[in-house]
Amino acid sequence: MKRVLFVCHGNICRSPMAEFIMKKLVRTAGRENEFEIASAATSDEELGNPVYPMARQELAKHGIGCPGKTARLLKQADYEAYDMIIGMDAANMKSMLKILGGDKDGKLSLLLDHTDKPRDIADPWYTRKFGDAWKDIYAGCEALLAECLND
Repeated sequence: MKRVLFVCHGNICRSPMAEFIMKKLVRTAGRENEFEIASAATSDEELGNPVYPMARQELAKHGIGCPGKTARLLKQADYEAYDMIIGMDAANMKSMLKILGGDKDGKLSLLLDHTDKPRDIADPWYTRKFGDAWKDIYAGCEALLAECLND
């Protein structure tokens, strides 16, 4: 079982989009029983809130729902619970390292580091470009799934 945790600042836009995109990709590949996929926040600002409406709308455009998902905080115990902990940008990575107390086992990465175009994924909360976030997150999840299936 490959356990993957996606992380962003508030857990209401990018990381839940990644969670539900990845869940759809593994389901489509017929491999959903081989993965545990979740998402979390580095900040407590949005705890308990649902996925942001514009992020939900972008997922829905692609036939993906996210019912019942609410923001939760990344905690130190997640380091042992997950095999891969994947952030969306450099600020997330800095916060993840602080919350988790480092990365002794090399579990942390940025989502687009798994593609041939590593870079941060801009936060659509600020940019309002949810379609652009979708494209980046989808490309990252596709590359991540291919990597996982080739392990």
